[in-house]
Amino acid sequence: MMHANDRNITDTLAARDSRVLWHPCTQMKDHETLPPIAIKRGEGAWLEDFDGKRYLDAVSSWWVNLFGHANPRINAAVRDQLNRLEHVIFAGFTHEPAVRLGEQLVSLAPPGMTRCFFADNGSAAVEVAIKMSFHYWRNRGRSRKTRFITLANSYHGETLGALAVGNVELYKSLYKPLLMEVFTAPSPDCYFRETGESWEHYSLRQFEHMERMLAAHAEDVAAVIVEPLVQCAGGMRMYHPVYLSRLREACNRHGVHLIADEIAVGFGRTGTLFACEQAGISPDFMCLSKGLTGGYLPLSAVLTTDEVYAAFYDDYTNLTAFLHSHSYTGNPLACAAALATLDIFATDNVLDKNRSKAGYLGDRARELADHRHVAEVRQCGMIVAIEFAKDKLRREPYPWSERRGRRIYRYSIEQGVLLRPIGDVVYFMPPYTVDEAEMDLMVRVAAEGIELATCD
Repeated sequence: MMHANDRNITDTLAARDSRVLWHPCTQMKDHETLPPIAIKRGEGAWLEDFDGKRYLDAVSSWWVNLFGHANPRINAAVRDQLNRLEHVIFAGFTHEPAVRLGEQLVSLAPPGMTRCFFADNGSAAVEVAIKMSFHYWRNRGRSRKTRFITLANSYHGETLGALAVGNVELYKSLYKPLLMEVFTAPSPDCYFRETGESWEHYSLRQFEHMERMLAAHAEDVAAVIVEPLVQCAGGMRMYHPVYLSRLREACNRHGVHLIADEIAVGFGRTGTLFACEQAGISPDFMCLSKGLTGGYLPLSAVLTTDEVYAAFYDDYTNLTAFLHSHSYTGNPLACAAALATLDIFATDNVLDKNRSKAGYLGDRARELADHRHVAEVRQCGMIVAIEFAKDKLRREPYPWSERRGRRIYRYSIEQGVLLRPIGDVVYFMPPYTVDEAEMDLMVRVAAEGIELATCD
């Protein structure tokens, strides 16, 4: 039952919000016709507003939530830590949650990743990785190596360094005068493969561009940065692991670092704990965030090698130290949430259970493949994407200004499902706690939303 106080909050919170807040990735004028939804509580895969209406969180609240809202085990871990130590400066001090988390991350990471540097969020992790790579080469006397290679349609965050090494024009174009210049290789995105061409063949064919770029510019390049297997913010576009294995070999051959941005795809999203595992590779830097704390608190980590670490380890007067810091580096509460999250992976057979759930979700989503405007249904583990188009055969998109994805968002909210399409791509990236009935609901609402958005 909704209390009178809750009704009053429902009536006033959006208005109060509009007077003082500025929301991320939002044209605030849109809230004149579609106000933000005030959420009172969360439980499992569901969010609940002050009117008692529930919303199935099909996008894991921007891809961060792994084991449901208000998870009892993560709650207990954060509560216990809160009673002991909330925060301490991480320069000159340490604490047990950070040490244990670092130990667990390097034990789970691909072979050779032995050092863990904490930061606050995904963009910050990318900043750390690109600065470390640049600084490594400088410390090793290779001062020409100042450039980076990125993939077309890639996204790595929105601070200036992370934005520079990304390539989604919607986010980047306005700020180009502020950004360093990078080399951009064509994406292995398999949406553009020829009819009848396999993902593997297309990804190999696209790698030829990267090989030529490395051969031409290796003396000037510090690192290549990629999102392994899925370019998430670029429309959940996907490619074959063979691209990563070829890239690792080429980076070794040309003396260039490989940065794996696993911020969105790590912690089981692609079917393995880390996406790099599917290619059998170890990057030089691996950026982690989002699901690291189960969706509870901001925390990121950059994992790297002893070789990189050794390039900075010297007498202070030689000025080789990595002088990068965040006030909340290694925050104990966030580390406690992360440790509880990793404990769930260790004890609950999560990856095996996810394979079964991914199979069910993919099968249901592929039922939409025959829709007259669905150009592709694609999947990588617990990420499923449905791309609709104005012309299905030619894969001609709708004009961006028509904002058809927003129609789907509005409809899904009315139906009690949180879908947040990226352009003309409806995707599911749910918490791992979803059951078959909840997946059925997600797919049904997506199908109805796509029909509504493409009926004219």
